[in-house]
Amino acid sequence: MQTTKTHAVHGGTLRYLKHDSAVTGTPMTLSVFVPPGEGPFPVLIWLSGLTCTEDNFTTKAGAYRAAAEHGVIIVAPDTSPRGPDLKGGGVADDPAYDLGQGAGFYVDATQEPWAPHFRMETYVVQELIALIDAEFPTTRTRSISGHSMGGHGALTLALNHPGLFRSVSAFAPISSPTRCPWGEKALSAYLGPNEGDGRAAWARHDAALLIEAGAARGVYDDILVDQGDADAFLVEQLKPELLTAAAEAAGQGLTLRMQPGYDHSYFFMASFIADHIAFHAARLRGAVA
Repeated sequence: MQTTKTHAVHGGTLRYLKHDSAVTGTPMTLSVFVPPGEGPFPVLIWLSGLTCTEDNFTTKAGAYRAAAEHGVIIVAPDTSPRGPDLKGGGVADDPAYDLGQGAGFYVDATQEPWAPHFRMETYVVQELIALIDAEFPTTRTRSISGHSMGGHGALTLALNHPGLFRSVSAFAPISSPTRCPWGEKALSAYLGPNEGDGRAAWARHDAALLIEAGAARGVYDDILVDQGDADAFLVEQLKPELLTAAAEAAGQGLTLRMQPGYDHSYFFMASFIADHIAFHAARLRGAVA
């Protein structure tokens, strides 16, 4: 990986990096914060939401003081492939903000024109994790979190790949993409219709359905979700009550904290990110059985 910028912050080091991805066939960018000390350190992967790059979390979340205190590496990748690709060709996009570049939804697309490059699930769980473990002083243990589309990604990747993560949390996640306009639009484009064989593909990327089916049982003692009650997307798009209902049906630990007065912005995340880092740090270090 090529380091493009380096900053000292809270005694640690923040790097912006770029590498050629064999999975997406494009350059990919990310940021990595390494806390002070020699390590090795556990890792928290952060997945951002619609329209974001790696820079939104890096500059706005205010996460690095808590990460330094708890001794946790934080990795924030971009949200999608972007063009041109490694062969000099184009990368599919859409004029709308909720599809295409900046809106990868952390799935592996099977439909044209998205399939050649939009493989964000495999990118995160295979290529990104392997690169971080190879290039940084990690304990090879990790957790995952994210916001909105990235909250959906954190939940579904943790539920579909439980052996990779010690814990999972989310801010204002798209809780059930099969039952909201953002999810229906993206999954239709990337995976095809929600019918026949496609129903299983859609369900695999729906956190509420996965939790209800027991995917987290015996794996995650608790799932931490923060949601602002002044979030403009709460009722139509996010639907956290579906996570609560699914957890209750499955006997799964899930803590949903409805935060009064908070919206969908990074001001919300900056207010509670230290809680999430502490939640993950305890599980990454085995303090929670």
